[in-house]
Amino acid sequence: MPSVLGISAFYHDSAAALIVDGRIVAAAQEERFSRLKHDSGFPTLAVEYCLAEAGLSPEQLDYVCFYEKPLLKFDRLIETYLAYAPRGFQSFLAALPVWLRKKLHLRREIRKGLGGAYNRRIVFPEHHESHAASAFFPSPYDEAAILTVDGVGEWATATWGTGRGNKIHLSHELKFPHSLGMLYSAFTYYCGFKVNSGEYKLMGLAPYGQPKYADLIRERLLEIKPDGSFRLNMQYFNFCAGLTMTSARFDQLFGGPPRRPESPLTDREMDLAASIQLVTEEILLKMVSHIQHQTGPKNLCLAGGVALNCVANGRILREGPFESIWIQPAAGDAGGALGAALFTWYQLLGNERIPQTPDGQAGSFLGPKPDDDSIRQYLNRVKAPFVHVADDADCCRRVAELIAAGKVVGWVQGRMEFGPRSLGARSILGDARNPQMQSVMNLKIKFRESFRPFAPVVLQDRVQDYFETRPNESSPYMLIVSPVRADHRTATEGEQSQKSGLDKLKVIRSDIPAVTHVDYSARLQTVDPVRHGRFHQLLKSFESLTGCPILINTSFNVRGEPIVCRPEEAYRCFLATNIDVLVLENFILLKEQQPTLTPEQVDDYLKQFSLD
Repeated sequence: MPSVLGISAFYHDSAAALIVDGRIVAAAQEERFSRLKHDSGFPTLAVEYCLAEAGLSPEQLDYVCFYEKPLLKFDRLIETYLAYAPRGFQSFLAALPVWLRKKLHLRREIRKGLGGAYNRRIVFPEHHESHAASAFFPSPYDEAAILTVDGVGEWATATWGTGRGNKIHLSHELKFPHSLGMLYSAFTYYCGFKVNSGEYKLMGLAPYGQPKYADLIRERLLEIKPDGSFRLNMQYFNFCAGLTMTSARFDQLFGGPPRRPESPLTDREMDLAASIQLVTEEILLKMVSHIQHQTGPKNLCLAGGVALNCVANGRILREGPFESIWIQPAAGDAGGALGAALFTWYQLLGNERIPQTPDGQAGSFLGPKPDDDSIRQYLNRVKAPFVHVADDADCCRRVAELIAAGKVVGWVQGRMEFGPRSLGARSILGDARNPQMQSVMNLKIKFRESFRPFAPVVLQDRVQDYFETRPNESSPYMLIVSPVRADHRTATEGEQSQKSGLDKLKVIRSDIPAVTHVDYSARLQTVDPVRHGRFHQLLKSFESLTGCPILINTSFNVRGEPIVCRPEEAYRCFLATNIDVLVLENFILLKEQQPTLTPEQVDDYLKQFSLD
């Protein structure tokens, strides 16, 4: 059977993906195996997993592809440094060594990473071609418009075009340095969050503020055209030449230096977040309106890091001109590995494509799956008390009862998710009706900022009963934000307006308060029996018990660590946090039966059982 291995590496979130006979067999980020957050090295362990899942060795691969053209990217870097010389010299010196060692020798690095066993062709699509392929080819559409938006690939920062059958055609692009991703990341940096990972925080912070700076952004930082294209005023930015995102002029415009990371948040950061979020949404709405007018399809496919802005995605779905949208769950650079493989399979090799229903992404459950024997062996080795409940229905009923009783549950089921979201395979679950659950999970389990919202997971056939969506709206990948219906809201607008800043957290806004953000919105994940199996069964059990078809679903990790992959990481996280219950497939573990340890003691405790 013909096979194509896709790789993304050496920038952010390295990953591997494998296509065999047109089917996505496996895909995973390197960080899940190496346990290094946003691991950017060669994805050795992810490649090993993908090949093992298919039962292939490197020499059996037909094609290997990399998600962008490194020489074209290097051309952009050199041109940019020369344009800003001598001001960009320090940035140039910082970037050059890794290019000379690895990035300019990717064929060598890839063959080395595959153990020297692969001697066939290596394919290099363009960065945004990989994004576009990742968006269109797994989608359920035979024809669709395509929009990709991120920081920067080689030269392009955004592209649009169409997909039909087994081909994509990108007809227009916006070029560096004029980048919506870079603009948003500049505000991420200025508000004291980490670029390339803190953008989620900025989006979550936006509803606490007012868009007081939106006019200033539009007037001074960029010129927006009717089609959504724009030009940045580079006097306010430093990412072309320096080691920071913003310049002294930017600082002067917004009243001082960037916020120091981990320092208290002020009204300024909240208002800046609200302002750049609004401007970002306006630009994207202009883009999609222009694209639909120019191309005509009723469906839209999205990818690129900016496509992870689920607030903007919600507005595109509700207010944009397209009947439906499909967003690649791994929309960032990790998804480029999958896109490169799909681009090679369809675009270059010309293989037939038959769109699948509900889509070809398999729920994005493309990672490894633990088996009962390995789980039992590990739990016995670490002397962990457990109960094994063989019947799925009985297991889900017991877990639903525990959640309804206020317990927080770590849930490991089936194949691990591909992409930044936990979608019901490596999740922490709680009762969305519990008004204390949001702060408990943020501060005592996730160890992260108190303002960050949690997502509701809801039965797809009940989504319209709680949220302002179309009946049976599908949002399986947690990439759409929708308002909570008025009949489920409990706080009046007057009560809400009396609070400001982080004090808004104190207002109970709905009968599902743990997943209702301060602007009455929620980042939806819908669950259906086709994609979600036992996870759907758990929600049905909870609904039968409580009448509520909704749970909290957040990623199974703590701040600064990747999402758990194996039972070993799940058990460690369980011991080191205030998670009450751990469910590993059909094994149920209760915290009160485990050894009592402080977080600092957990690693030393588990080392005594290590096989190393």
